[in-house]
Amino acid sequence: MSTHKKYAAFSGKMLMVGFGAVGQGSLPLVLRHIDIRSQQITIVTANDFGKDIAAEYGIKFRIEPLTRANYISILERELGPGDFLVNVSFDVSSAAVVEWCQQHGVLYIDACLEPWQGGHTDLSLPASRRSNYAHREAALALRSKYPAGPTAVLMHGANPGLVSHLVKQALLNLAGELGVGAATPSDREGWARLAAQLQVKVIHVSERDHQTSRVHKRNGEFVNTWSSEAFCGESLQPAELGWGTHERNWPHDAREYGFGCGAAIYLDRPGVATKVRSWAPFEGPFRGWLISHGEAISIPDYLTVRENGKPVYRPTCHYAYHPCDDAVLSLHEFAGNGWRFPPQQRLLREEIDAGFDELGVLLMGHKRGAYWFGSQLGIEETRKLCPYNNATSLQVNAPFTAAIIWALRNPQAGIVEPDELDYRAILELCMPYLGKLVGAYTDWTPLAGRSGLYPDDIDASDPWQFRNFRVT
Repeated sequence: MSTHKKYAAFSGKMLMVGFGAVGQGSLPLVLRHIDIRSQQITIVTANDFGKDIAAEYGIKFRIEPLTRANYISILERELGPGDFLVNVSFDVSSAAVVEWCQQHGVLYIDACLEPWQGGHTDLSLPASRRSNYAHREAALALRSKYPAGPTAVLMHGANPGLVSHLVKQALLNLAGELGVGAATPSDREGWARLAAQLQVKVIHVSERDHQTSRVHKRNGEFVNTWSSEAFCGESLQPAELGWGTHERNWPHDAREYGFGCGAAIYLDRPGVATKVRSWAPFEGPFRGWLISHGEAISIPDYLTVRENGKPVYRPTCHYAYHPCDDAVLSLHEFAGNGWRFPPQQRLLREEIDAGFDELGVLLMGHKRGAYWFGSQLGIEETRKLCPYNNATSLQVNAPFTAAIIWALRNPQAGIVEPDELDYRAILELCMPYLGKLVGAYTDWTPLAGRSGLYPDDIDASDPWQFRNFRVT
């Protein structure tokens, strides 16, 4: 997006549910790039966080959290056919709200799929049903009930969201480097066959947050560059990963879901207790957490090649996340307290004094070894680009706003995932807000530095086995 241009117009009402890091950071972009008046927008949220920001823009602001008991009455009061629900909340069931929007002709977007409050830790449900895989299946099942409904864009922030478009561009970059002279694919099967032709075995969403704060984490406080509560919620979901057809070492704690697309598996342990090896251009090798995310299912599902109904190619895919240093300390305290959320939380924004976030996709197993493609966005540049953001949130909020614009341009697309949107249009809109776009090859593998000083659980015959990435 040019930092001043209007890309779409909207004459209806827009309801923003929630107003944390995504809501506060995307509101200036919505007003900047969509022809909409502040009087058309209403915010309903769970607390007064950001009330001053809403007031600055003249936005109606109500403390009125959505629950199972009241969400229908609130949505019926606020929205009608042709209006837009912007869901930036947590603890609000995405599937329930999407279905209401389909029934009432209302456009919809969210940045991730959420259950009702307590759903991440509901012990009456098996781990397979507390997963992003299950939430995705529930949302996509609505397609058959509402085949011609208004546009509902699922899971479109940075990841999930932007990374699906980065994967497509990375595949094209890699094809050019390897002399694979194929036309740009025009459909799902074409992208899957291109990935198979390039022999991409593994895709990491590889993120290292380097931002630092002059106000360090205190005891009993969870500090993060985006929602601490949402982070803790998703970190307690089972570790989930798309399971590649090249894999030959079944993890001892791996489980199949027993329903749905079959593109992924989960580990019988939370993502916050699961570490993996990965790589990013500035950081180099690092250990990150395998936090459950929707893209770990949607990307490998999209890139599956089937013959006679059976998958013959699919890459392994998962998130490898090293948050900022204060968030790492917060995670350790969270684990030490038996996964009890601390009494205080703090969003790092104004007090960040240095650093950047490098977020990209790491494609591995092809003839060049490994290729990382993504964004390196610094805090100083972020502050020049858009208020009420840090580098992490702007990497989310630019593609979030881009997807809103896409929905306004395509209002009858039905229920869609990031992989089904036009990657070129989304990347074109986002690029001015992503800092430096970097493509970097590396000869790193997860076997690098495994010196044999102690016994190690590796598969030396193929570096790209999940067994080698996992930290045991």
